[in-house]
Amino acid sequence: MNTIPPPYQPPAQNPQPGQYPARWVPVPPTPTAPAEPLPFHRLARTYAAYRWWKPLMVGLIALGLYLGLIFLSAIVFLFVAMGNPELESTADEALISLESVDMSDPFIFVISMVSLVLMLPVILLATRMMNVQKVGSLTSVAGRMRWGWLGRCMVVALGVLALSFGITFAIDALAGHAFEPDFGAPDMWLLLGLTILLVPFQATAEEYVFRGYLMQLVGGWLRHPAFAILLPIPIFVLGHAYDIYGQLDVGFFALAAGWLTWRTGGLEAAIALHVVNNSVIFALGAIGLVDVSVTESDLPSLLASMATTTVFVLVIVRLASKRKIQRLSVPPVPAPAIAAPGYWVQPGDAPRQP
Repeated sequence: MNTIPPPYQPPAQNPQPGQYPARWVPVPPTPTAPAEPLPFHRLARTYAAYRWWKPLMVGLIALGLYLGLIFLSAIVFLFVAMGNPELESTADEALISLESVDMSDPFIFVISMVSLVLMLPVILLATRMMNVQKVGSLTSVAGRMRWGWLGRCMVVALGVLALSFGITFAIDALAGHAFEPDFGAPDMWLLLGLTILLVPFQATAEEYVFRGYLMQLVGGWLRHPAFAILLPIPIFVLGHAYDIYGQLDVGFFALAAGWLTWRTGGLEAAIALHVVNNSVIFALGAIGLVDVSVTESDLPSLLASMATTTVFVLVIVRLASKRKIQRLSVPPVPAPAIAAPGYWVQPGDAPRQP
């Protein structure tokens, strides 16, 4: 390896008449290669603190925090339910069989939603505690929620879902099924309020865990996005107690949400579809048009749902391309390299190579 020769010392006294003074020649710094821009599923790799085992610790910490919150919530519930036969009866029915849970019951609705909402603060807090990456990188390649893009995705999701349900209700009407919303249904206004208050956080929490944390966990180990998109799907599907058609529907949604997250560089599109879909279903359930407790489905419903999701994906991809939505992280500007010491050159010296 070539080294810089020892520098000349500056002249100890002024040059004699007719001589030129020595001059200082600095050695130029060696340029630093810029960091590589990375897609969403590889964002954890952009931080110097990353180690392969740290995301696993994030998951374990989040699980511990989650179980702790559930335990505290159970204690609070016991105190509230103590001496309240109605609450005790509802809790007993919920514990007997998950299939018998009535999501049209406001109490069951709150318990179910809150148990999922709690996943959001624990995954964010665990990420912050481990300091493996910035919390904002779980959201998008911009390191934050892109609110304008989220709003546009919400509008698209609402339009696509409205069209889908409108077609479904029109077909049912042609088949002889009456379209009869029940605006006097029990607890209608309470359920609508709870839907607006809790469902957006419930859907967002699931996206942060499955399309945020788990995608980046896998993406930190495996470079190809297919692994990050596909491997979390079975866990997401197992969290929904549906029949085979319902499970396929959930799996297709997870596939679309994961691909959109990678394609658009963030969770906004997946959050929008999830929030609008769940909110519309529970709102329709509050007025008696949909049975939100049913766990059975059929092939026509599966195909209709897959078509709706596909249309949403196509519109979002086109809109993202048109608006040039950021897909890759912006690499940090490398720190300027420190120049090696220069050297003094006397008149007549040949130039030296470092």
